[in-house]
Amino acid sequence: MIQVGQYNTFKILSQKKDGLLLIDNEAQTVFLPKKHCPETFEIDDEIEVFVYQDSTGQKLGTLAEPKIRFHEFAMLRVTAITEVGAFMDWGIERELFVPFREQKQRMEENRWYIVYLDLDVKTDRLYASSRLDRFLQNDHLTVSTGEEVVVLIRQKTDLGFSVIVNNAHIGLIFENEIFKPLRIGEKFTGFVKKIHPDHKIDISLQPMGYDQTIQKNTELIIQTLSENNGFLPLTDNSSPEEISDWLGISKKAFKKAVGALYKDKKITLCENGIEWINQNSG
Repeated sequence: MIQVGQYNTFKILSQKKDGLLLIDNEAQTVFLPKKHCPETFEIDDEIEVFVYQDSTGQKLGTLAEPKIRFHEFAMLRVTAITEVGAFMDWGIERELFVPFREQKQRMEENRWYIVYLDLDVKTDRLYASSRLDRFLQNDHLTVSTGEEVVVLIRQKTDLGFSVIVNNAHIGLIFENEIFKPLRIGEKFTGFVKKIHPDHKIDISLQPMGYDQTIQKNTELIIQTLSENNGFLPLTDNSSPEEISDWLGISKKAFKKAVGALYKDKKITLCENGIEWINQNSG
């Protein structure tokens, strides 16, 4: 069955004047407009395309990379306000519709909003919604402590940042555990630090467990040394702000990682910084 708002795999059935006709393993077809066709192809070639709809509801394919997929959250820009709702740029030729009833607050042109991509079962049309809480729940969690998850920064709170976890749950990154700038709408990998009895989720920017954290931070330091001619102007006396600016980690994490690298004879400690011993050998 063709999944609108997602990537689907097809075979090239035939070539038309204005594009390609694609067919899936259930004999359902989608049209791929000429401007989206690959430069070279053969009939019966397998091809993966993102499926969306035009203004009439016809399903079309594209090789363009969407900024959001079905049942996902993302921050998008409003390109136009009309009498029926808002339209947003989602990387696809036909812009994404946000009905007025799906706007938590009345949207404004050229502003950015976090939205969820869903399908109206009555009209079989994709739409976006900024009423995010309708699509999030923590009653039945699908994550566990220590798990690597996809995190989307939702909003700043008194405690830190509220985040969307794996496009399904609400989590929190505490202010005192943030050592790099975070932006609303930013998406990255995080880690489940703790799950409370009431199903609240604490998220960490770093993997759980001493060995995992140390390894990640030592790799970060080596990479940064490599990018800066084998030297970093950071010492035990550097401020937490300086360390965060260079590496995006806490001073405590920095000192532990430097200690591990020094013990492994990968760096030397200088008066004004650290130097990579294995600069040439990696």
